Amino acid sequence: MAQVEKRGGLLRKSSASKKPLKEKVVLMYDEIFMTEDPSKCSPRFWEELFLMKVNLEYLEGKLESLDGEELMKIKDNINCLFQHCIQALGEEHPIRVVNALQTLCALIRGVHQKNKSTSGFDIINMLMGFDKAELCMKNLMESLDSLLCAEGSESLKSLCLKLLLCLVTVTDNISQNTILEYVMINSIFEAILQILSHPPSRREHGYDAVVLLALLVNYRKYESVNPYIVKLSIVDDEATLNGMGLVITQALSEYNRQYKDKEEEHQSGFFSALTNMVGSMFIADAHEKISVQTNEAILLALYEAVHLNRNFITVLAQSHPEMGLVTTPVSPTPTTPATPLGTTPPSSDVISSVELSLDADVQTSNLLITFLKYSSIVMQDTKDEHRLHSGKLCLIILTCIAEPMRHRKKAADKNLPCRPLVCAVLDLMVEFIVTHMMKEFPMDLYVRCVQVVHKLLCYQKKCRVRLHYTWRELWSALINLLKFLMSNETVLLAKHNIFTLTLMIVNLFNMFITYGDTFLPTPSSYDELYYEIIRMHQSFDNLYCMVLRLSTNAGQWKEAASKVTHALVNIRAIVSHFTPKIESYAAVNHISQLSEEQVLEVVRANYDTLTLKLQDGLDQYERYSEQHKEAAFFKELVRSISTNVRRNLAFHTLSQEALLKEFSTIS
Repeated sequence: MAQVEKRGGLLRKSSASKKPLKEKVVLMYDEIFMTEDPSKCSPRFWEELFLMKVNLEYLEGKLESLDGEELMKIKDNINCLFQHCIQALGEEHPIRVVNALQTLCALIRGVHQKNKSTSGFDIINMLMGFDKAELCMKNLMESLDSLLCAEGSESLKSLCLKLLLCLVTVTDNISQNTILEYVMINSIFEAILQILSHPPSRREHGYDAVVLLALLVNYRKYESVNPYIVKLSIVDDEATLNGMGLVITQALSEYNRQYKDKEEEHQSGFFSALTNMVGSMFIADAHEKISVQTNEAILLALYEAVHLNRNFITVLAQSHPEMGLVTTPVSPTPTTPATPLGTTPPSSDVISSVELSLDADVQTSNLLITFLKYSSIVMQDTKDEHRLHSGKLCLIILTCIAEPMRHRKKAADKNLPCRPLVCAVLDLMVEFIVTHMMKEFPMDLYVRCVQVVHKLLCYQKKCRVRLHYTWRELWSALINLLKFLMSNETVLLAKHNIFTLTLMIVNLFNMFITYGDTFLPTPSSYDELYYEIIRMHQSFDNLYCMVLRLSTNAGQWKEAASKVTHALVNIRAIVSHFTPKIESYAAVNHISQLSEEQVLEVVRANYDTLTLKLQDGLDQYERYSEQHKEAAFFKELVRSISTNVRRNLAFHTLSQEALLKEFSTIS
């Protein structure tokens, strides 16, 4: 062993006539890459190997350097190494366990890197051998489960999670990683839940545990029964669900804080002073530089929790006094490449009435509000594909939240500093509607945005929740959106069926007209709806002319435009009923321009003679379905996340220098 200590460490420089000495572990790796069994001449070979500090880079590089034929010649030795790694996980001495875990990471990554073009079954054979694979993986998963659930070293648990993340993300498409079949059979779900429910382990490992769970849930989710989906859907333990919520909240809060810091740094810099002098002609370019890495991995975890587990919805609105104590994960956070997040800053804090200050020292303690803040930043600018996808994921999550949305009833006083959380969701939707009317029109995001509003209205109507909200802002935003669609008809119709969105907007107004008396806060709110329709009647008239023109032509938009024509019947009835009465009132009273209150007086006096048609299905919506509508999106998303997680599992994160120091002595 003295000789081992002498040769440990980096390669030594020597005289020109001599070759540099290789460290002992490298010499031992070289023996494994021979066709002979290394333990034949050295019976203590495997025992000694796991006392050596692992050289991850050399081992992976050696595996990648061999061609397929060369690799097959040493298959038995690789199988033997894999099996001895698993045996070493049961050793009492932590240093052996550490080295075995690191060696497994190198083996799994190295063989996959070499065999990218081959099937997963070849990789299973190369690592374990078909005949031993089932037992090997059973023993491996049981050992990892024991290590994760034990009272032992937190650093060791961290390395176990890194190995599992390595195993899951070693292929871009995790559903093609057939080793994961064994991870399905030998579940570590309970171990992940234990980490999330136990505060100390959650603070250390919560991030990796949540990302690992989100990825495992996505293994062949459309092709077979995934036990992680089944188990996640029935979790009802409050501590576990709250723990998951805390981890997600912390990660999103960190993003929000970093964006706020960058924004403040940007505003206080040279460019800010320059802008004050010359105006804001370059402001879009300036804010293009504000970029913080987005975090789709943690958003995927939030999505799966909201989508699969109906109990998780209650976590969204819970306050967590512990939030201030949660620290940022020590390990590098898997993220997508840095992207510029916005061309303009938010015009106002759309959720200021319900959110705590987002200081470095004061963290928001509510998951939904933190998520809405995150969404408002991500959705500021959807000009490139990456930002578009991030915004889409946020809206999909909001769609899932909106279906069973909880509207907390509040007193009628509008001056109260707190409002129901649904108001913050509506604020965000209004914000999105008014800020994305542009040439590269994000039609898909607009459809999702309006669908979220519709689902919230359906809930209000069904439960007769009278929500104190500034509905005029929503009505105004929707009418402005209609005007934008009309003024850009030719350009937009070349790319999109704008009548799908137009019909949805018109039917939102029909929803207010038909059922508004059941959920608008006061009778005067219902009067204001009519006032707004009458005031903006020109926009509805123009829309009717447009859809009538297209519905009477034999073009491709005939049927779609015709549906909008029929949907406008009640809006047109309101305009045609009240307009002459308002004009008559003005003439009788010799008033050239009526005030809002005078118009409302006419409206209230003439409701009785208004005839409207009953429209069916306004309060019905199609339930969200991932498999039928979003499968392709999520497959690509998970592929991207898998790539990023793998990229972040670099040599330095797996080598765990701190962990080796922790176990530097063997008792």
